[in-house]
Amino acid sequence: MFDNLTQRLARTIKNLRGQGRLTEDNIKETLREVRMALLEADVALPVVRDFIDRVGQQATGQEVLQSLTPGQVLVKIVNDELVRVMGDACESLSLNVQPPAVILMAGLQGSGKTTSSAKLARLLKEREKKSVLLTSCDVYRPAAIDQLQTLASEVEVNFYPSTPDQDPVYIARNALEHARRQHLDVLIIDTAGRLHIDDQMMDEIKRLHAAIEPVETLFVVDSMTGQDAANTAKTFHEALPLTGVILTKADGDARGGAALSIRAITGKPIKYLGVGEKTAALEPFYPDRIASRILGMGDVLSLVEEAEQTVDKEKATRLAKKLRKGKRFDFEDFRDQLEQMQGMGGLSSLMEKIPGAAELPSNVKGMVNDREIVRMLAIIGSMTPHERRFPDVIKGSRRRRIAAGSGTQVQDVNRLLKQFTQMQKMMKKVSKGGMGKMMRGLKGRRMPQGFPF
Repeated sequence: MFDNLTQRLARTIKNLRGQGRLTEDNIKETLREVRMALLEADVALPVVRDFIDRVGQQATGQEVLQSLTPGQVLVKIVNDELVRVMGDACESLSLNVQPPAVILMAGLQGSGKTTSSAKLARLLKEREKKSVLLTSCDVYRPAAIDQLQTLASEVEVNFYPSTPDQDPVYIARNALEHARRQHLDVLIIDTAGRLHIDDQMMDEIKRLHAAIEPVETLFVVDSMTGQDAANTAKTFHEALPLTGVILTKADGDARGGAALSIRAITGKPIKYLGVGEKTAALEPFYPDRIASRILGMGDVLSLVEEAEQTVDKEKATRLAKKLRKGKRFDFEDFRDQLEQMQGMGGLSSLMEKIPGAAELPSNVKGMVNDREIVRMLAIIGSMTPHERRFPDVIKGSRRRRIAAGSGTQVQDVNRLLKQFTQMQKMMKKVSKGGMGKMMRGLKGRRMPQGFPF
């Protein structure tokens, strides 16, 4: 997300380096570039105008502090304005009410409401330790109810069944009564969407809202629709008292215009970002952290939080003990590392959060390939347990069998074995002399082509 905007802003700010102070001339030129970057990111025009005016007013005439460059001064100003536009702080759900707290999901068809309902249920269960009930009031879309029931089972939360011949208000009231009887903390209601906003759709969701009085009414919108997402959210808010927005498919949006427009146009905060298809791919929206990502400064806090939530501490401890005892790093260990990396959103997500990664050369970024991890896991999965524990036995005929079983070429298997041997050497250095010795050993070496980290 924000790839194009990040690259454009990085080039713009780089042009200011070496200048002694911010002047009206260099500010004017820089703001012209920033304006073009925001418009190309599909940020709404009124938001762009206000943003540029405020940055210009703050930047004009500022003396460069002794330890700063003009580029750093502008980065600070732009960062503060990005945070202001997106909402200053992360706004959590208002769940401090008499249980069950009702969350109503609204949005157009195809925006990702059903999947987001399950993702939110999982997040509340795992991070907030809430007992959650999911139910579907979408009686129009074929298999919508079955889809939500399947997802509820996957994330291991309660599901209240419904049928296409029932009235949505009847379903919602019964689900609420069931949640009360079972003493559940949260009820999430998935509603029907349409391909466009129409009176029938709005009337139905208004009836639902009046019947159950939710504490949260979340508008689910596809980030890839750009500023149209903000305009649709505004239309919904005029008909329904929204409390927040879930921005889906953020991982597939290189522009980011929706994230920068929604708060300014609707006045409602983005509360969550959908960053992938898996049910764990939902993260709270922190404006300050997103601003940091946009400006290429990374997001270390989110990286640490994801590591704490996804890294299997028992496996990490076992691996550390194994290496300390002088035992060899094998393919079972390698597979664990790759799977945990996938659990943190993959390499693309990790790179987005690492400070300075935006300034890496394009050929280096091109080596960061999540598909390579999938291929590696397929090859490792095609090995026998004995081969994974004792990789030295993998010779010609075994390599051909592994390639055929994983749907890859023998060259792919050979490349993985070569990369794995290098990984073994790194791990051996860690066990003998710590991270410092390993880094000295890596100094000056090029990463092999196709290696995913």
